[in-house]
Amino acid sequence: MSPVPIGILGGTFDPIHNGHLRLAQEALEQCSLGVIRFVPGGTPPHRNTPRASAEQRLDMVRLALHGNQSFELDDREIFRIDPCYTVDTLSALRAELGAMQPLCLLMGGDAFLTLDSWHQWKQLFELSHIVVVQRGGQPLGNAVNGASVPLREEYQARLALAPRILHESPAGAVLVVDMPVLEISATDIRKRCAERRSIRYLVPDSVADYIKFHHFYT
Repeated sequence: MSPVPIGILGGTFDPIHNGHLRLAQEALEQCSLGVIRFVPGGTPPHRNTPRASAEQRLDMVRLALHGNQSFELDDREIFRIDPCYTVDTLSALRAELGAMQPLCLLMGGDAFLTLDSWHQWKQLFELSHIVVVQRGGQPLGNAVNGASVPLREEYQARLALAPRILHESPAGAVLVVDMPVLEISATDIRKRCAERRSIRYLVPDSVADYIKFHHFYT
């Protein structure tokens, strides 16, 4: 019997919010994943330096995941000062977990459409499946038609029609799952903090209290 797939969700989590958590929960349920590992990034190659420190972002993710046994914190990237590439993280996980463990890299549709700009992006398919969580009313297939030819070809060749594919092989498929529309972004949360506006129900209460106590983003 094949091992149960493990989900991997990376990000700066500056701060982690309910959109991240709902994306992970949808993937967990729709794909019958065993656990999801949250991997806060250290030095992101594609984004600006996070506003909160590595320790602060790690604390917020730990608070957000508390109480959910299906969510795990993986701190392998957070204190690195060199650029953190997803291909390196997946390679390390593959070495630790073995060749037959199915891995599922989770991402939103917007991120998938830029995948061909990632470092050694085609190697990602050799290391894991990719689960794309699309927001309701925004079909990924339509958007992919406007993507680069290499990305469009990979998508069409690897598209899986059912989650069972993730359980039958360790890597290589692209699966699209749906998610309710939640218009939440870390940028908006930081802006609300700067304007002294409430962020309740955008982030877990424990994270909101942590941000307020430490006066983050103000």
